[in-house]
Amino acid sequence: MSKPKLQIIVLFQNLAEEGRFYYAKNPAPPLSGMLVAALTPPIVEIELLHEMIRPINYNTDADIIALSFMDYCSKHAIEVSRRFRMLGKTVIAGGRYASTFPEKVIPYFDATVVGEAELIWPRVVEDAVCNKLKKVYYAPFNAPLVNIPPPRYDLAEPQFMTPMVTEATRGCPFRCSFCHLTVKPSAYRKRPVEDVIRDLTSTDILPFRKRKMAMILDNNLGGDRQYAKELLKEVAKLKLWALGVQFSFDCLQDEEFVDLLSEANCRMAFIGMESINEPSLAGVHKKQNKVEEYKELFTELRKRGIMTFTGFIIGLDEDTREYYQDLQSKVDDVDPSALLTSISIPIPGTPFHKTVESEGRIFDDNVAHYEGDHVLFNARNVTPAEVVKTYMDINRSFYSWENIIKRWGRMLKAQAHYGSFINKIVRSLFATVVLFRLSIFQRHHAYNKVFPVCTENINYSEMKKAV
Repeated sequence: MSKPKLQIIVLFQNLAEEGRFYYAKNPAPPLSGMLVAALTPPIVEIELLHEMIRPINYNTDADIIALSFMDYCSKHAIEVSRRFRMLGKTVIAGGRYASTFPEKVIPYFDATVVGEAELIWPRVVEDAVCNKLKKVYYAPFNAPLVNIPPPRYDLAEPQFMTPMVTEATRGCPFRCSFCHLTVKPSAYRKRPVEDVIRDLTSTDILPFRKRKMAMILDNNLGGDRQYAKELLKEVAKLKLWALGVQFSFDCLQDEEFVDLLSEANCRMAFIGMESINEPSLAGVHKKQNKVEEYKELFTELRKRGIMTFTGFIIGLDEDTREYYQDLQSKVDDVDPSALLTSISIPIPGTPFHKTVESEGRIFDDNVAHYEGDHVLFNARNVTPAEVVKTYMDINRSFYSWENIIKRWGRMLKAQAHYGSFINKIVRSLFATVVLFRLSIFQRHHAYNKVFPVCTENINYSEMKKAV
């Protein structure tokens, strides 16, 4: 007798109900789907689908559908659930939005998983197979990060250049007012170093080249600096070709940490730069960032062949017209390798959202628009039209082919006097691959996903004047 089939779908198409689909040139998948697959008991067959790169097949032969989604995909998730349930499928919800606002999700699904899946997902699957599914499953809060199996890298689509992703920690010691981690704050937790290394070596089924590149998708790997250093020392022993990590800006002030990144062959560091306007940083309580340090510390990374992929927010409350003037030249002076530019999001439940909502400045409460591509509220000192124009100008200039090539040249020049000749060649090769992959991904995202939204979906005449 054949096993029931479970299809895990990581949703992405927040605007699908409007007839607009966007498939990303993302080099790596999110961790969630592969991790849930690894937690699934062998009583079902498993299929994994990442909607960021391929569409949902509603004619699937799967019996059970598990949807993982963030807040901006919640409306889409409800529609997807409706369509599958009409076809007689059992549909289960999980992910950040379901865990944060379960009351808004529960009515539309056969079951909803609230919280982290590790300790309850096997029971959910067993109940689904035995037709004993409960409406809601609550996970323990702040559970230790132990006994977590390696992600199912073998299920990731071949389009992903770097399917080997994992996590070492969860949470962040900082409390930036716009961050989703402030909605339901949890303790900063760490996995055993040996478990992370096991994840990074459980890759025999992957092609050789995909076993040599990995990403650690933590919110802040450097939340416990000593732990991060111990982990990086062990990662260095794996002789990876390229490693990507994410951490807070203050970690770059620790020279030993930066050296260990280099020894672990880190080629990409995602850092929340957010703004190069000190009042804007202070306004969102991002005290760990110092604008005057950006350029020097980014240069130190570039010397070691580490590309800086920096979060950058347009439309913060302390942004001004004067700040927006010549902003591109200011960004060029700081010289990050790549920008993840977004329009400010007042994520529901965050201190930032409570402030703008209490002042009546939110004019768009469509949760599908809370992804960084829409203007949602009136900032204090700039108009929505100015925010959109600045966003588009920054992306057009920063990701012009001319400026991409110039950054590549500066990267090669910075490495010219660091390390042995062979190391320079190897670092330059992989840094080049990372730089162009990130640049192409972000350029594609801006031109094919965000710009159409900016030019088609925003009616400036209906927007209120800035408060």
